[in-house]
Amino acid sequence: MAPRAPALYTPAILGAAASLADFAWDESLPLKGDARSRSCGSAIAMALSIDAAGQVVRIGIRPHACAVGQAAAHVFALHASGLTRDEISGARAGLAAWLSGEAPAPPWPGIELIAAARAYPARHGAILLAWDAALAALA
Repeated sequence: MAPRAPALYTPAILGAAASLADFAWDESLPLKGDARSRSCGSAIAMALSIDAAGQVVRIGIRPHACAVGQAAAHVFALHASGLTRDEISGARAGLAAWLSGEAPAPPWPGIELIAAARAYPARHGAILLAWDAALAALA
């Protein structure tokens, strides 16, 4: 018998997905970007503001994603303030390498919440949505 993949929709994932409401969409934020997962169709729109140094100051998110994508977006939103486009881009690259098994977990706080989703490649695109939407907003 093949080993079972870890449970994906845990109470912690569902709780983080629900907590994404703490980062409600704000039309007044000047920088906006969208991302869509080709593998599952999940999407996230992100609105940001940055300071004079290019660091994220405020975040608003409009999710149309599965619970895993929304939980990952919550992990992103909790820790993206103060980061620049280059730092977010580097974190996204590290996250993608970790998801594909090519690197250890990136040093993003809270990323262990979505560790079980590594066993579900169809969800990897949803996990990356927040980073991709932020990069689109900062482009």
